[in-house]
Amino acid sequence: MNAGGGRVRIYDVARLAEVSVATASKALNDTGRMTEETRNRVKAAATELGFRPNAMARGLIQKRSFTIGLLTNDTYGRFTLPVMAGISAALVDRGVSVFLCGIEDDPALGRVHLDAMLDKQVDGIIASGKRIDRRLPVDLSDLPVPVVYAFTEGQEGSVTLVSDDFQGSTEAVEHLLAHDRKRVVHVTGPETFASVRERASAYRAVIGGEGRVLYGTWSESWGHEAVAELWGTDGEHPDAVFCGNDQIARGVVDALRERGIKVPESVSVVGFDNWEIVASQTRPPLTSVDMNLEAIGREAGRLVLELAEGKPVEPGVRKLPCRLVIRQSSGGDAAVTERRGGLATAAD
Repeated sequence: MNAGGGRVRIYDVARLAEVSVATASKALNDTGRMTEETRNRVKAAATELGFRPNAMARGLIQKRSFTIGLLTNDTYGRFTLPVMAGISAALVDRGVSVFLCGIEDDPALGRVHLDAMLDKQVDGIIASGKRIDRRLPVDLSDLPVPVVYAFTEGQEGSVTLVSDDFQGSTEAVEHLLAHDRKRVVHVTGPETFASVRERASAYRAVIGGEGRVLYGTWSESWGHEAVAELWGTDGEHPDAVFCGNDQIARGVVDALRERGIKVPESVSVVGFDNWEIVASQTRPPLTSVDMNLEAIGREAGRLVLELAEGKPVEPGVRKLPCRLVIRQSSGGDAAVTERRGGLATAAD
């Protein structure tokens, strides 16, 4: 607000910076020719006055809406909400807003929301979903705006961002072996998922043989069933279980406790997803692989802006590293730690 109590205008910024209104406008929009000292002085004046440029006016000047569309069929939000948080973090300082539309698995609804985004003249679209090997039920090819895919399958020749499941699973299994676990089994979800196959492949690569993989559903009940199968026979039983997601892992931990088997003293358990509401409430708290979905969102936001600004971006699938969050279920310290690149550090 200015001294008179009204909205701060660009005229006020120009007066404080001792430049013309035209120069102030060019400086704030990073256009025109002027010294860096002048440009910085104008921006400092705008910050001091709390000047907020009118988005519509900026859009008319730069032919942009300063809005990015986010399309998702993950209406529950398990994966999309962290991705959106990352997108917002990447865009907020650029004055860009996110327009979120949930399309479920309905092609007609997807088309309605896509048309609405194009009508609003969004600068770009980010597509996100529930799994990395399925496309959204709407055609996003040949659009007049750039599209970036985050945690969903992209079109041929697109920019696609996913978590590195192989790397994350490798760290999880190596962590168990480093705690002197000799008989590690892998209990996971449906083999039809690409992420399931990737995690199982990493598990086998670290174990150095076939290992033992049990495929099932993404549920706590499957974790219970898997324990009944593994402990329902005589002979040596596992001393560690690497699970395909946190819900399965919680079912495994509960089933072991019901059998009087202590976690992690007798059996270590590691999950995947680092779903805070599940991992922190498991007893003991669950060591889990975090897919870094916010980091995927931040990178998606950065890349879609670069494309919207006409900058070259190399197409292809980009795998972002996961991180292992160590809690007590695997024999970790009481304090939560995160493992990045083989180094364990205290988590925030």
